[in-house]
Amino acid sequence: MLLDKKFEHLIESSNKPFSGWDFSYVNGTGRIDSEPLTWSYGSKAFTLIGNSSAMLDMGTGGGEFLSMLRPFPKTIYATEGYEPNVPIAKDRLEPVGVKVFKIEDDHNLPFENSFFDLILNKHEAYSNQEIRRVISTGGMFLTQQVGGLDCHEINDALGLPYNEEFIDWNLDKAATDLENNGFKIIESSEEFPVQRFFDIGALVYYLKAIPWQAPDFNVEKEKKKLYEIHLLIQEKGYFDVKQHRFFIKAKAI
Repeated sequence: MLLDKKFEHLIESSNKPFSGWDFSYVNGTGRIDSEPLTWSYGSKAFTLIGNSSAMLDMGTGGGEFLSMLRPFPKTIYATEGYEPNVPIAKDRLEPVGVKVFKIEDDHNLPFENSFFDLILNKHEAYSNQEIRRVISTGGMFLTQQVGGLDCHEINDALGLPYNEEFIDWNLDKAATDLENNGFKIIESSEEFPVQRFFDIGALVYYLKAIPWQAPDFNVEKEKKKLYEIHLLIQEKGYFDVKQHRFFIKAKAI
C-alpha cells in the first residue's frame, strides 16, 4: 500500500502547469538528468551572436535560453509558434530589445529577403527555402535538432507507437536538404546521449510537456504500464532512455 501511495503521489506531482520552455521543475530538482553532448549549442550560439549585426532566434519558447545570450546585436528578432509561449517571450525579451513575432507557417516568415546574417534554431521546425530567403549570402545558420529516434524506449515501455512524422529526421537528411537549398555545411555532429528519469512523476510531466513524443499517451489508460516503470525505478533507481540530437552550422552561399 505504501508503494501505491508513493506512485499516486508521484503521478499527482506531474500536474504542475508547464509554461514557456522551462523544465526546471524536474531538471532543476534533479528528477531528470541527461548525459552531456560533446558540443555546446549555447557556446556556439554565443560566439556567432558576437559577430552578428542582425539575427533571428526561431522557436524561442518563452525566451528563457535567448535571454541568457546577451549582449545582443543591434537588430534582433525572435519567432514562436506556440500561442501560450508568445506573451511569456514578449514579457521576457522585448524589454531587452528583442522583437517577438508569433508565426503560423514555417514557410512564410514575416521578414524581408536577406534580412539576417545569423539565424539560430534550437529544437524548432524550419523551411530550408524560407531560411535561405531571409538570410544574407555569407550568413550563418545554426541549429540543434531532436532526431526522429529520440527516447523511443519510452514508447516501447508504454506500448505506444512512435511518432511516424519525424522518424526519418536525422543529420544526413537535414544536411542534404540544406546543401540542396543554398547552404554549405561548416560543422555538424550527431549523438545519442542517455536521459535518466529518477521517478515516474518526472516521466509523466515530461510526456505532458512534449506531447509529440507519444501523441496517444493518456495517464489513466497507461497506468498499468506506468506502474511497471515505477517498480523498475524503485528496483534500479532510474529509467534510462536514449536521446537523439544533432547540430549543424551552415553558411549561406
